[in-house]
Amino acid sequence: MGNKLFQIARDFVEEALHSEPGADQQKTVEIAKNALSSANANTNNAEKEQLRELQEKLENHLK
Repeated sequence: MGNKLFQIARDFVEEALHSEPGADQQKTVEIAKNALSSANANTNNAEKEQLRELQEKLENHLK
């Protein structure tokens, strides 16, 4: 099935990237960041690289 925390983080990042600007987006972004942080502590090296890419996508989206 894979790493559940990794899957959750990926889903929250995708949700944040597709949400409308405003308070709800800010909350979703914070949840995504927390999920990325949690997942990063419990992943293998390949997943860590994917999490870094998701983090970059999220940060670039907010610029």
